Amino acid sequence: MRELTGIDPQALPGDLLCSTEPVVVRGLVAEWPVVRANSAPGGVPAYLRRFVGGATVGAWFGPPEIDGRFGYNADFSGFNFAREMVRFDAVLDTLARHQADERPPALYVGSTTIDTCLPGFRAENDLALDHLQPLASLWVGNRARVAAHQDLPDNLACVVAGHRRFTLLPPDEVGNLYIGPLEHTLAGQPTSLVDFKHPDLDRFPKFEQALRRAQVAELAPGDAIFIPSMWWHHVEALDPFNLLVNYWWRRSPAHMDSPMAALLLAIMSVRDLPPAQRDAWRSLFDHYVFDADASTAEHLPPAARQVLAAPLDGDATRALRARVIRRLNR
Repeated sequence: MRELTGIDPQALPGDLLCSTEPVVVRGLVAEWPVVRANSAPGGVPAYLRRFVGGATVGAWFGPPEIDGRFGYNADFSGFNFAREMVRFDAVLDTLARHQADERPPALYVGSTTIDTCLPGFRAENDLALDHLQPLASLWVGNRARVAAHQDLPDNLACVVAGHRRFTLLPPDEVGNLYIGPLEHTLAGQPTSLVDFKHPDLDRFPKFEQALRRAQVAELAPGDAIFIPSMWWHHVEALDPFNLLVNYWWRRSPAHMDSPMAALLLAIMSVRDLPPAQRDAWRSLFDHYVFDADASTAEHLPPAARQVLAAPLDGDATRALRARVIRRLNR
């Protein structure tokens, strides 16, 4: 995986923030006070308690038998963990109570908005990304393993405490990752069913092909990693206490809908067509979506292009969304 060093956290280069390949940035947040707290009395948990308010967070609790790997139960009717809303300081207490356990129960708090959970934290620990209007979140737990998944936004993830191993694969490896249900998901995103730590190649033989293209990096406190939009990423926390801060942002207008909606609609309306009709629609999708450029509608007067005008502005998008909803509600 490509690595950078010596990057100023207050002047992040554009080629990093717009990269289409993953990038490790060593030492990017090493000077954050929370990172320096790793060597202070009480460590990072004591530092965090300065900011804890009364907000509750969504926590996942799993038995020691899952070995930190959160996922489905055997028949996919549910999960191998329980979700609870708890105070953040209670999470810290539980992690401390089991820190010395050889096989602790698994505990994981993911994608929690920092400003809600730890007000004032970002005044001391932050990156200069305001121009991107990112969502800043924290992730805390013990030796949790997050199944490989994709995220629509670009992601800059900063390791604050503990070590993490990231395994990244390009988007087109989807067919080799044995993805679980699209709707019944752990946390909103479909995930790979493969246990990256102990892959069952008899059950998932094509995963061996995916591994040939895997990019792996182990990050220490102070390091960061840029994960481009839609790259598959499996994240393994390696220590009894781990904390990560990440920033998410989209490089598309806020009025654009999620492409997942288009995928689900295509499954509903295109996938089960007779082969010849499906091929015809593949040609239309290629022409109007995947291969679309300035020439697609240049034969039409501007006023007649309507949805073919690119890019769509907010008003056109809202009008098109209303039209789609009317068609679906017929």
